Amino acid sequence: MTDKQDMPRALAVPSSRVSRFTRLGAMTAGVAGNMAVNGLNQWVKGQRPAMRDLLMTPQNISRVTEKLAQMRGAAMKIGQLMSMDSGEFLPPELAQIMARLRDDAHVMPPAQLKKVLTANWPDGWLGQFAQFDVRPIAAASIGQVHRARLKGGTELAIKVQYPGVAQSIDSDVANVGALLRMSGLLPKGFELAPYLEEARKQLHLETDYVQEGENLARFGRLLADAPAFTVPAHYPEWSTREILAMSFVEGAPIEAAFTQPKPERDRIADALIGLTLRELFDDGLMQTDPNFANYRYDAATGQIVLLDFGATRVLDAKVVDQYRRLLAAGLSDDTLAMGKIAEEIGFVAADTAQRHRAAIMDMMDMAFAALRRNGAFDFTDKALPRAMQNAGMALAEDGFIPPPLPIDVLLLQRKFGGMFLLASQLGAQVDLRGYLQRYTGV
Repeated sequence: MTDKQDMPRALAVPSSRVSRFTRLGAMTAGVAGNMAVNGLNQWVKGQRPAMRDLLMTPQNISRVTEKLAQMRGAAMKIGQLMSMDSGEFLPPELAQIMARLRDDAHVMPPAQLKKVLTANWPDGWLGQFAQFDVRPIAAASIGQVHRARLKGGTELAIKVQYPGVAQSIDSDVANVGALLRMSGLLPKGFELAPYLEEARKQLHLETDYVQEGENLARFGRLLADAPAFTVPAHYPEWSTREILAMSFVEGAPIEAAFTQPKPERDRIADALIGLTLRELFDDGLMQTDPNFANYRYDAATGQIVLLDFGATRVLDAKVVDQYRRLLAAGLSDDTLAMGKIAEEIGFVAADTAQRHRAAIMDMMDMAFAALRRNGAFDFTDKALPRAMQNAGMALAEDGFIPPPLPIDVLLLQRKFGGMFLLASQLGAQVDLRGYLQRYTGV
């Protein structure tokens, strides 16, 4: 194994459930202590503190992000989901701090890494490698990726799961839930428990690297006829539940494509949006995590490298049909049908206040009016997302409590939002209407 002296932020992952519970509990207690001290200081000064303002201090956010980055696993994963947006809708100071959770995590020290590998691979495994770089080429919430070369010359990318992460999902999710409830950021009456339960189930799936390997191979077969993409090959003989071995594929971060000429940026966005709709309507199988780190760009070939299939999900056929009918109704400007299907999906409930239902329908009308226009959809135009955000904030301030949504709907909305953000960052224009007409017949 090749050791690099300049490995950044090497820090052992707390692997036992007791140690993880203790650290998350200490983090929550520390945040609560800071809030109490700051609140008392404001009361002494004759000010009435707001819970949100007490929580959202640089000191508290730094404490949370640093601790989640050290913990990795479910705790960090939920933090990443909370900070998906790059700052368009977050205060600049908060966005800057929370962005740390989208950067590389701390990495395992070589000794801990070797212990994980030795526990998963047969004796003498190191002798089969010509090179194994202990400095990871990527590190995220659940695992880190290393480049290696077998003695036969095969170049591999090997994803190694952090020890203890899978066993601590339940306690991590419970502790993060406690922090969210304490924060005062949740709307009064909001039911957090169903979302935490779905997050818990999803994270258990994402820590099963055997399943991810099967997803990787399946996508490789599905996209064999799609020249815009390349998917690493799966090496099951070097894979276990905690290790995923795949071919190493050259590529730069997808952000490298942001400086490409406009036609190339349009092509990349078109390919990714086309893939998303194909996953939804043709295959019924979707990689639901739109994190930018899951896409890389090979400037030499123009191909988009697809990574990380842990969040792959077979979609409920009923949900797929609902989205097809919703798109058809929206493109036809059939407001009555849109309202009925929105209730079917769960965007509104039977007991949703009429003013809230009307506001949600207005937001949908805004989106579909943009999609009905002739010509390419311009993702650089900020008017629509800002109008939608303002409308959403007004709904929340008026006391709207969103009904619990099915997990497929949550994941679909997250994927759509991620693709919109990526296309926006690419500064792309895409014939969205043409794509949607193809799948709806409208």
